[in-house]
Amino acid sequence: MWQKIRRFGIEIYAFFTTPFVLKNCLGMVVVITGLLVITFWWLQCYTNHGESVQVPSYVGMNFREAARKARGRDFGVAISDSIFVPGEPPGQIVSQDPKPNSRVKEGRTLYFTVTKNNPDILKLPDLKSGDDYEIYSRRLTRIGLKPRIVARTADPNVGPNTIIDVMYKGDTITQKLRFGGVPVEMGATIDFVVSEEVTLTVNIPDCLCHTLGEAKFLLQTTELSIGTILKDATITDEENAYVWRQSPKYDPNGTMRKGEQIDLYITQDQPASCR
Repeated sequence: MWQKIRRFGIEIYAFFTTPFVLKNCLGMVVVITGLLVITFWWLQCYTNHGESVQVPSYVGMNFREAARKARGRDFGVAISDSIFVPGEPPGQIVSQDPKPNSRVKEGRTLYFTVTKNNPDILKLPDLKSGDDYEIYSRRLTRIGLKPRIVARTADPNVGPNTIIDVMYKGDTITQKLRFGGVPVEMGATIDFVVSEEVTLTVNIPDCLCHTLGEAKFLLQTTELSIGTILKDATITDEENAYVWRQSPKYDPNGTMRKGEQIDLYITQDQPASCR
């Protein structure tokens, strides 16, 4: 057994050590090595292995100018998206990919988002009775609109901050919004009139030393009512008589409900305490 193996090994050795076979084997090794070297060199040249360039910022430039400069640096250029920006001219670059100052391979294509001439048209969300301004305005902000409050009004029938009216470009569109979305331009300003908290109490006014006519005006402006007018024996001219007592009494920290009454005591001549 061992003799057969030894004899086989001698024959193999003798075969590979013959000049012809040895020459062919060395030639094959040289050819394969050369092919591998050439292949790796070609791949390195093709992919620019280890080489990169920095991307300049083209944001804010006109697309034509940016494309000319980018191609001059061996970049490709393409528009990936266009958006409407109020106040900005069309064709202006607002973003780019890859981002400015990033490093990329030579010949990389740069993708730009540019401004366009006409705005996109959106539909306002439907408005329901009693909708809160804060909630509705957040919905508008999320879709690119600008809500603002132009007026507040007291309405005891609804809670505070409830939407009363909606305006777009000077037109009231409240009722239209209750029956379906109203088309508006993206970025547009939507105006609102909203309710404010109704004050049910007012401070007690000081009517002392005022004439009756002045006291009536004072109570009217504070949304209170005149109760009983109590005259003494001196009264000859009621409107020009002076208030010398009131009920309830004046209290700088006191309050009354709107519409409640104050009784006034009057005398013709100005009281000595008022002089």
